[in-house]
Amino acid sequence: MSVHRHIDRICIAAVVISLVISIIFMNGSSLGIQAASKVMGYENRLFDTSRVHTIDIVMDDWDSFIESCENEEYADCTVIIDGESYKNTAIRAKGNTSLSSVKSMNSSRYSFKVEFDHYDSNKTYYGLDKLSLNNVIQDNTFMKDYLTYRMMYEFGADAPLCSYAFITVNGEDWGLYLAAEGIEDSFLQRNYGTDHGELYKPDSMSFGGGRGNGKDFDMNNFMNDKSGTEESSDLQSTSDFENKMSDFTPPEMSSENSGKGFGRDKMGGGMGSNDVKLKYTDDNYDSYSNIFENAKTDVTDEDKSRLISSLKALNNNESIDEVVDVDEVLRYFVVHNYVCNGDSYTGSIIHNYYLYEEDGRLSMIPWDYNLAFGTFHGGNASEQVNFPIDTPVSGGETSDRPMLDWIFENTEYTEQYHKLFREFTESVDIQKIIDETAELIAPYVEKDPTKFCTYDEFEEGIKVLAEFCTLRTESVKGQLDGAIPSTSDGQSADSSKLVETSGINLSAMGSMNQGMGGGNKGFGGERNFQRNDNISAQQNDTSDSAQSTEAFSFGMSAPQMPPDGFGGGAMPNGEMPEGMAPGGMPNGEMPEGVTPDAMPDMKMQDKTSAENSDTAEQREERRLPSEDVSTAVPDNNNGWMLLGVSSAALIAGLVFAIKFKR
Repeated sequence: MSVHRHIDRICIAAVVISLVISIIFMNGSSLGIQAASKVMGYENRLFDTSRVHTIDIVMDDWDSFIESCENEEYADCTVIIDGESYKNTAIRAKGNTSLSSVKSMNSSRYSFKVEFDHYDSNKTYYGLDKLSLNNVIQDNTFMKDYLTYRMMYEFGADAPLCSYAFITVNGEDWGLYLAAEGIEDSFLQRNYGTDHGELYKPDSMSFGGGRGNGKDFDMNNFMNDKSGTEESSDLQSTSDFENKMSDFTPPEMSSENSGKGFGRDKMGGGMGSNDVKLKYTDDNYDSYSNIFENAKTDVTDEDKSRLISSLKALNNNESIDEVVDVDEVLRYFVVHNYVCNGDSYTGSIIHNYYLYEEDGRLSMIPWDYNLAFGTFHGGNASEQVNFPIDTPVSGGETSDRPMLDWIFENTEYTEQYHKLFREFTESVDIQKIIDETAELIAPYVEKDPTKFCTYDEFEEGIKVLAEFCTLRTESVKGQLDGAIPSTSDGQSADSSKLVETSGINLSAMGSMNQGMGGGNKGFGGERNFQRNDNISAQQNDTSDSAQSTEAFSFGMSAPQMPPDGFGGGAMPNGEMPEGMAPGGMPNGEMPEGVTPDAMPDMKMQDKTSAENSDTAEQREERRLPSEDVSTAVPDNNNGWMLLGVSSAALIAGLVFAIKFKR
């Protein structure tokens, strides 16, 4: 056998290459290489946005479940998704103030959380562990959450997948809901791989902190509190409301406790603690209880210390590139600031966002935009359409929000933010998304028996949403070009340059002070009660600036009642329609011929028998977010797999060397 004259060098090179490959696989993250996202399997099924999906909830005693929804206790059910049956699945109602508000309206249209792995940790829907079914409350457009998430995704920000699903209960129509990917383990794996970082949902303990929080908050007491503005009746505009929020401190949470509770610090800036604002206080874990007690992953003391160190650097504007995922956070804030969501991190009630930390780097994940597009409380149209992109904090300063402030403390980051904002306005076809979505869901909205608005109000809401986005884009482009002031001070000094908004009524999209949406507000659609034309006319007649305190109080505070003479569901004396039970079906009875384990004329199949028939072309056409990973390094968390690959590469190199050496 002949041997190459340079065989020694070839063998050495083969071994060296094998070692290099092994090192890269085992130490990718330390070398600055990002792990690939993981294809889960559910992305192109339930979250295919080209159609409205079907979800049937099958439960023995649905009425009893509905009556106890405020307890947020899980119940066993069968969930049938697009014809596939998932037995032994857990479901509960979800929400903050909206949960008790639904009940106060004599409605049964709660939002739900579905946990496939609640009773069996190995059970998922093609990899999905948690699913949110949102009731689109306070949203006559049915689209504010959906549109925001779609824009986030199309612009490259991490966001939950979502689609529309028409829900039936034991075979009876229930309503059109937004199905959203739960931001928990499956979301983390899909976006960051199996060796993902830590996830938090910062929120004050007394309001909106997730399961069970927020139900005891009474907006009526807040509005009548005299610690802020002189009289609650003075709140006639968005700015008045924001000032009230900025000055508000609950009696039990004085300034010395602001680092731990639900108060405000010496700078004001809204209803939220320092830790929820992501401010650095000190190195004590207890100072960040509203973060750590709302952790969605199992965090250790090491994780807590690492996060606090990152917050310290963030607040000092030090090493921003090391403690912030700059591109990700900029893209998040571009879309977030475009949609003007006052019910958020940049709003006066600081919540509704997720904080993700990995290796000391922080990023933001969007959540809950049903009050976006300037509809937090039916705000002034001119203020919202022209909301300044360089001072995008309601009732406070950017310095009061460290995760935002670094953008404007550095000229380079500000320019990058502006560049991305311009890219967003030019690359994301918002009108196309609105038009296609409206056409897709319109038939389902029309037949929805529990919706919070009429079909006419839905059509009007879509019209106003499109108009808002057109004017908002015009204003943003003007701010970027310098034709319109991009700060609140600049706009106050010269309002003549602002985009004209006369004739646009933001409340038509559904808002907080409309009492959970438009005309119906009761049990549901037209089949359930006779609308009161006087109330409807009163709501539709709201102007840009004259938003009454009473209306806002009712919308925000669950226990409050509608105007005199009406019960909790905007029906005379609060009575239920004749023959209707709280569960939403005549007399609360099960449909004839329906049992919890079988549905008439419905294809039943177990998830394990379903085949993925999608072709590569179909997947590419759908632009699956998690499959665009062809250039990414394999997930360096799969330790055993990577160890095997590395070992194989090393062994192959040695075998090659020995064979040819002989």
